[in-house]
Amino acid sequence: MPTRILVRVGSVSVQAELFDTPCAAAICDELPIETKHHEWGDEFYFEVPVSMSLDATATKKVRSGDIGYWPEGRAFAIFFGPTPMSTGSDPVPAGAVNIVGRIIGDAGVLRKAKGAEEILVEKT
Repeated sequence: MPTRILVRVGSVSVQAELFDTPCAAAICDELPIETKHHEWGDEFYFEVPVSMSLDATATKKVRSGDIGYWPEGRAFAIFFGPTPMSTGSDPVPAGAVNIVGRIIGDAGVLRKAKGAEEILVEKT
């Protein structure tokens, strides 16, 4: 069963869920996480204390609202629009990511949080 989480970046909060996968469960075990994050186009990402390899969900084809885990950077990545590698409106990750969750509702609202310094991800 998915685990509901809250993602807060600056003054913007969105509800999300982490799926029932081993990678998502390992991340969920580390919550809450409050940290500085990086922006890469319309993607927020940050390192998490989880070391997993690519799994059956691994892909380079993500959609706005997808939440991924990038093994190369041990990073939690939230996609909400085009990234520097995009050629259209869909995000394109820097490398294959495990799909670990999804934003519930309009992920595009996260654009209002660009420039914020910290991100909080916690179970609800």
